[in-house]
Amino acid sequence: MITVNIHEAKTNLSRLIEQAVKGEPFIIAKAGKPLVKVTALDAPKAPKRLGFLEGEFTVPDDFDRFAEDEILALFEG
Repeated sequence: MITVNIHEAKTNLSRLIEQAVKGEPFIIAKAGKPLVKVTALDAPKAPKRLGFLEGEFTVPDDFDRFAEDEILALFEG
């Protein structure tokens, strides 16, 4: 694990964060004294949305033709 001083951490923060996300934590020190350890968080995965209502209702086979005549009449007059 690497140790960087505050000035170096501010200068290279983006690069250091990318390394931490990849599993390489680092320590920020002030005057050689370690202050904080930076590590990646175990963020929860986004919930799976596709199919979340599966089994709650059924879609009729003619769903794509629902009110076809009425809609056609609206456009064609």
